[in-house]
This record gives sequence, structure tokens and C-alpha cells, in this order.
Amino acid sequence: MATKALVFLLLVGVASATSTSHVSINFGGANVNYNNDHVDGPAEGYHPAPVSYHPAPAYHPDPKYPVHHEPKYPAHPAPAYHPEPAYHPKPSYEHHEPKNPACSELTNATYCLEDEEYPEYEIKHAIQYHLDKFNHLYADVADLNTELSVERPETLDEETYLCPSETAYIRPLRAQNTEGKWRIVVNEIELHYKTFTQSARVEDCLTAGEDCPKVPMCYESKCLQKSIYHRFLVYDPYDQYFPFAIETFKLPASCACLLGAYTIDH
Repeated sequence: MATKALVFLLLVGVASATSTSHVSINFGGANVNYNNDHVDGPAEGYHPAPVSYHPAPAYHPDPKYPVHHEPKYPAHPAPAYHPEPAYHPKPSYEHHEPKNPACSELTNATYCLEDEEYPEYEIKHAIQYHLDKFNHLYADVADLNTELSVERPETLDEETYLCPSETAYIRPLRAQNTEGKWRIVVNEIELHYKTFTQSARVEDCLTAGEDCPKVPMCYESKCLQKSIYHRFLVYDPYDQYFPFAIETFKLPASCACLLGAYTIDH
């Protein structure tokens, strides 16, 4: 009888525990519910995310840079400076033409009627380049041609003088100006069917300083060379801007007889 009562109490306790208790255990996504012996599985179509573990990166140690060491040898000595270079003197931009042209050695006059070194081509090129300004200068001296400016005998034979002399109409290619410098005279240049010429009348005294002929001995007399200043249009090959200019030249003009006082010691 006692045994039956004990079994009955055990059954009642088990039934009471089953109706009131609920245990749920999770095993990686599967829920196991110990509730009335019913187990809930994972949701339909659910796949657990794969778990992948990466190893921790292996860090390299910091690079070891070479340590800069100061040289053990002493510092360089101060450089030895060379002396300041000696510069040449400032160049002179004056004329570099020869003091006396070659043609001057062939004459005793202050002008050359012939010149083997005459720069005819260079003069033509310069006139073409500066034609307008050149024409203005040339017009200023063109009327100074001696045979056109004053009335002169048509032939030299008609001219008679007390002292002997030689007269000529010249067209110099080079001449010595009043400053003693030789210049190239623009003469006999043909360009554009026109010839550029410059003429002058000169008279050289043949017996300068001697007594005048046909003068009585009781008079002191002497043949004297007289000069005239004439302007010529010249070409300067060393002028890079405008190589033409008008300069003044001293030319022999006449041979006069200078009379002195009357004397009786003749």
C-alpha cells in the first residue's frame, strides 16, 4: 500500500513539471525547445554565414636608415680667389678707315680723280636704301657745280692770268676735307637712269711764291695761291644709320699776283 502511494506521488510531480517548465537550448542556429518534447529546427531556407578567420598581419619592423656621420676630416680651406680680370679698354667707335687712302700717294693734290678702291657698289646700295633722304641732300649740292653756278668761259684757252696756273673742272672721287680727313665723294654714280655727279672748278698756281712775271722789278711782287671752300656730298661706310653727309673742302681757286711797295733799289 505504501509502495503504490509513492509511485502515485512521483507521477503527479512529473506531470506538474512537464506542464509548467520550458527549456530552450541554442546549438549554432538550431533551437531545441524542451517543451512537451518538441524541438524547433532552423527556419526554412536559412543558411548560416560562413565564419572565416584571417590571421593577424605580420608587421615588419621599421627600416633602419643609415645614420649620417660628419666626416672626420677637417673642413675645406677657404677657396683662393683669382684676381679680377683685366678688361680691355672701351672700344672706340670712330672711323677705322686708313688715315690716307692709297690714291693719295699718287698725287700731290688734296683730291683723287682716280681711285681703284672706290666703293661704287656699296654707294649704289646705300642710295637705293635711303633714296628719299639722299635726293634731298643731293638737291642741296647739285646746283653748286661750278660750271653751272657762275658764268665761265667755255674753253680754258680764253682764260688769261698774270701768274701761270692750270685750271680744270674736276669730279673728285676722294678729297680731303677742312679737318684734314679723307672722304669718299659721291660721283659718277648711275642709278635709276640717272647719274649723280659733283663738279668743281680748280686752279693750281704753278709758280706760287715766285715773282710775278711782266711786273717791273721796282715793285715787290709774288704769285699767291688762293683757295675756295666747296661743299661735297660724301659717303661714310662706317655710319650704320645714314651714311651720307655734306662736308666742306678747301680747293685751289685761283693764282693771284700780290704787289708790294715801290722800291728804287732796282
